[in-house]
Amino acid sequence: MPFETRRPLTGLTVEVTDLAAYGWTPHWAALLAAVAGASEAGRVVRHDGAGLIVARSDGLAAVPLTRRLEPEPVVGDWVALTGDEPIAVLPRQSLLRRRAAMGEREQALAANVDVVFLVCGLDRPVKSGRVQRSATLARDAGAVPVVVLTKAALAPDAERTADEVREATPGLDVLVTSVKEGIGLDALTAAAHDRTVTLLGESGAGKSSIVNALVGADAAAIGTVRAGDSKGRHTTTTRELHPLPLGGVLVDTPGIRAVGLWTDTDAVDAAFPDIDELAPACRFTDCRHDGEPGCAVEAAVGKGTLARDRLDSWKRLQREAEAAEIRAQPHELRRRGKRFSRMARDAQRRKGR
Repeated sequence: MPFETRRPLTGLTVEVTDLAAYGWTPHWAALLAAVAGASEAGRVVRHDGAGLIVARSDGLAAVPLTRRLEPEPVVGDWVALTGDEPIAVLPRQSLLRRRAAMGEREQALAANVDVVFLVCGLDRPVKSGRVQRSATLARDAGAVPVVVLTKAALAPDAERTADEVREATPGLDVLVTSVKEGIGLDALTAAAHDRTVTLLGESGAGKSSIVNALVGADAAAIGTVRAGDSKGRHTTTTRELHPLPLGGVLVDTPGIRAVGLWTDTDAVDAAFPDIDELAPACRFTDCRHDGEPGCAVEAAVGKGTLARDRLDSWKRLQREAEAAEIRAQPHELRRRGKRFSRMARDAQRRKGR
């Protein structure tokens, strides 16, 4: 069925007619004037394949994608509109992205995000590696990662777990919440106030409950969690943007099983500020903290001031980010990189003989 404009917008929260409620500022107004002159602005609330649901000054509207836009718009983008036609995507302030689960390509999750809630359910083990990966995605987008531990009422040692997460991921704020009991909601609301926030986490971690609590309505369906392994179903199937009653907007996203990096090594460094602070004291400026003489990071591990597991996590993510950088390069550079990698491996084998 063809995409129809101005169709009934079922399944969305109550619309707001003031674009400021969706994050419109003089910054975006200046960009609109520079990119598309007298065009109208709209923010992408949902992507429906053949078209978009956008928030406009006169409310929500369905608009068809009649031309190819570069970049392809995603939820959170601001677009310029001529009538009911999107004609341009305004330059983004940030883009939350990951490596697509099926294939070697970038998958955009949400645009113009300020804060990323890294949601972990306390009804299951909290994996520091997953938190570190998700924090790296947030740093790559230029957003602030905040760890949100949910279902605190089900965990008598919730505060101890929070302290363990803080120790394993220095520099990250950690919030302890339990939506049904109203625990931690004020802190969540304050973190989201006047910002664009989104959530990353596994299915069943409690993201939908957080969305409903912040939006103040049943904006997201809440599914059951299997008792045996605390796994949940994907109750959220599409990304959707909701205005928040006290200011700010929230992008609801489906749960993701794999957090594949599509980022650069600088984002990994930003997610490990303790290691990044130690690195300038290394003897060599290009030190990889892997047995080089005069390595300040390895010295900190030896002294017990830096956990070996944390350094190992940094190395794993650095290798993955380096591979992502190669994949993102033009084909010729990728080909050269593979050739140089083979040469390096051959040299290493000869050295080991």
